[in-house]
Amino acid sequence: MAFEPPQRLVRALGETPDGDGSTADWLERLPRLAEAALDRRAVRAQRVQAPGGRSSLVVLVQYEDGTPAVLKLAPPQARPDRELAALAHWGGFGAVRVLDTRHHGEDGALLLERLQPEVSLRSLPEAKALLEACGTLRRLWVKPPDGHPFETVAERTSRQAGALRAAAEEGGAGAGADSAALVEAALAAREELTAAPAEEQLLLHGNFRQGKVLAGDRAPWLAVGPEPVVGERAYDLARLVRDRPEDQVASSAGAAGARRRVNKLADSLEVDRDRLRGWTLFRAVESGTRALAAGRRRDAELLLEFATWL
Repeated sequence: MAFEPPQRLVRALGETPDGDGSTADWLERLPRLAEAALDRRAVRAQRVQAPGGRSSLVVLVQYEDGTPAVLKLAPPQARPDRELAALAHWGGFGAVRVLDTRHHGEDGALLLERLQPEVSLRSLPEAKALLEACGTLRRLWVKPPDGHPFETVAERTSRQAGALRAAAEEGGAGAGADSAALVEAALAAREELTAAPAEEQLLLHGNFRQGKVLAGDRAPWLAVGPEPVVGERAYDLARLVRDRPEDQVASSAGAAGARRRVNKLADSLEVDRDRLRGWTLFRAVESGTRALAAGRRRDAELLLEFATWL
């Protein structure tokens, strides 16, 4: 079977800085890596999931007895070891279950239970999707394990803030005073949030949105694809606030609708409204700036317009 990486994965990894060429090398070796990973785990490939994710190759597989599973391969820079640690700590409660860890140290691949990849919370009406998303987050927000390998929200956003500031100085955040003002506001929000951090230090999904929650058999909805980080719940919830930005921008509710969404989600999960708004602003501007630098102008415009409403 051919294991050519989906174009979405190739494009996304091409947007990632790769000074030592390791990502390009990983993509070139990916077909061989996938074959070897399948052989180690004695599973048979059925098909590559397409369009798939932006950071990994996902292969639908079967055990010899016909039991379905998923094999996921990501480059070392994506830290699949941290994803494994988070999934193992959740133990299938609120998230996809890990089926086999014996060979992870050899190739970094993950063998996971099979969910329904075509059915995510995005298939539900908006109100129902947000309700189910909040229920999933409640299960994921737990105390991290002792001696955990995860970075903190402060560490992750410090690195992002540095890149955002550099992009703004080079004009990468877009032309005009409006974009510059947005970047300054986002950086100021992050500075204020980390200067007076929330006391809670929980294990967070790190990239939680409706498309990261899939239908399952043993539970109606389970989260996949964490980029685990330790910190406050408001940071995790911030990504969900701006979900479906194209729908929100197209809505006549505009800024008032965005603020209502912040308040509704904050109140539903007992999160401070101001901290949620601040993290939503920072994450939207940071993502929008990266999208613009990568040439994804449509995505950038949606994110930055949404950020102006906050």
